[in-house]
Amino acid sequence: MIPQERLQQLITRHAELEHMMSAAGMSSEEIITISKEYAELSPVVRAAGDYLAMRREMAELDAMITDPDGDPELKELAEMELPELKKRLPALEREVEIMLLPKDVDDDKNALLEIRAGTGGDEAALFAGDLFRMYQRYAQLQGWKFEVVNASSSDVGGFKEVIISVAGKGVFARLKYESGGHRVQRVPETETGGRIHTSAATVAVMPEVEEVDITLDDKDIRVDIFRASGPGGQSVNTTDSAVRLTHIPTGITVQQQDEKSQHKNKQKAMKVLMARVYDAERSKRDAERAADRKEQVGSGDRSGRIRTYNFPQGRVTDHRINLTLYKLDQILAGDGLEQVITALITEEQAAQLAQMTG
Repeated sequence: MIPQERLQQLITRHAELEHMMSAAGMSSEEIITISKEYAELSPVVRAAGDYLAMRREMAELDAMITDPDGDPELKELAEMELPELKKRLPALEREVEIMLLPKDVDDDKNALLEIRAGTGGDEAALFAGDLFRMYQRYAQLQGWKFEVVNASSSDVGGFKEVIISVAGKGVFARLKYESGGHRVQRVPETETGGRIHTSAATVAVMPEVEEVDITLDDKDIRVDIFRASGPGGQSVNTTDSAVRLTHIPTGITVQQQDEKSQHKNKQKAMKVLMARVYDAERSKRDAERAADRKEQVGSGDRSGRIRTYNFPQGRVTDHRINLTLYKLDQILAGDGLEQVITALITEEQAAQLAQMTG
């Protein structure tokens, strides 16, 4: 049972924030901070109010039933209504419990999505292209902005590597489950013998951060400027506009040459560098937290294979939660990906609830 005192505290805080918002003399920064907390609390408070109201109603009905001097007709009505409320209570209780789970501080952030071809040569690059289109369509369905930051195309199509900025509501909260190794099993179009090949790509999803989230000291960043080059090493620019940034303390390196302007390339590279350094710190924290508990499915661990796309059988298997769906076409088209992500979120919430009650 959820502690009613905790719910009452949230309701009281929500009312305090409402009063504060109507008070005069606050700065715009204070109003923004208070409004954000108020908006985050509102759905929790609504659900908590419904839950507390249901428990009060159940207590009243129970009192009617057990009252030896009560009205027989009212008692009969109470005996009919109480089982129905008891049936509805667990779902409402679970909804409130999920809302009370600790939030990932990065869930509301936009994300940088990196897709890299792994083992499998040309096939891996083509598969990286398939994943790119899957996420592009998924982002479109979610109403998110999907913008390529940097891309290294393959000679046969697809990508050796591509970095995308994804912006919108709840981007990182959903895409973070995509971090890890993705494997494909299919017969390549160039394969005359019809043999199934296995190739792979890795996906990294990082919260897109601002300077307020992380500070990189200028003396810790080495900047290298060079001439941009295209496939085969030929020059694609007559000026030294390509930029390589190296974060000396971590050794993290970012290279950017998509823009003709050195300044724009540096801006884009800095955006990616900040995200990678922040993500490295986040991964370290997650690893420390996971040391004394079971790893959660949304941890973003990229060392292992998370999903297999099997073309001959038309199936997709997510290995973290043993979920297999025979919807390969829908998932790769982006339409079916939401079912997989929702299942991963549900599994993580169940694991968190078990830890809190265990």
